[in-house]
Amino acid sequence: MHQFEPIQYIFGHTVWHGLDLKVTPATLIPRPETAELVDRINHEEAHTNNLPLRVLDIGTGSGCIAIALKKAHPEWEVMGIDISEGAIEVAKENAKRNEVEVEFRVADIFRTLKERELRDSIDKNPSYDIVVSNPPYICEREKEEMRPNVLDYEPHSALFVPDEDPLKFYRRIASLHLGSLLFFEINEAYPTEIATMLSGLNYSDIQLSKDVYGKARIIQARSAR
Repeated sequence: MHQFEPIQYIFGHTVWHGLDLKVTPATLIPRPETAELVDRINHEEAHTNNLPLRVLDIGTGSGCIAIALKKAHPEWEVMGIDISEGAIEVAKENAKRNEVEVEFRVADIFRTLKERELRDSIDKNPSYDIVVSNPPYICEREKEEMRPNVLDYEPHSALFVPDEDPLKFYRRIASLHLGSLLFFEINEAYPTEIATMLSGLNYSDIQLSKDVYGKARIIQARSAR
């Protein structure tokens, strides 16, 4: 055992949002804030009367968001994608562990492809009702403020963005217009910037929600396309 190693990695799993999830150093440990993101989607879509919505979870990691949504809505068709093959393997195992059918694929949203080709690499019918993402959003300069149990053990590729481009992932995902409704977990320092960016990309009905700590944490918007 190493000093500061998260107990979830030591035991190889965690309980989150009622799910038993395997976690490894290839995946982030799911946070309470992300459970609030799931709850927000469930609340927003409570009026759908069990319609079979299509959902895409970008940067799925352990699969926690995708699996939680599928568990709450068995009628939904849910897919999760991630650039990390290791994370996708963990996500697939977690779907089996929690007895849900979610499709998981390795995909890189920054591939140098035309948008249509990127869409086809994800799905032949890339028209989703909901797109959700908890992307990397911690700036590199924030490392010095972080606890060693996070900084020394959790995957940096899932945590950090360049200081000079903190909206990198939000902008790319939003620009693809893959779904009707978009939900992001966000860096509390950039709610106004993200909302402005979404508005500039022709999103409407932009709403910001705070987490239980009063921090700006979830933003949702409707695509004009």
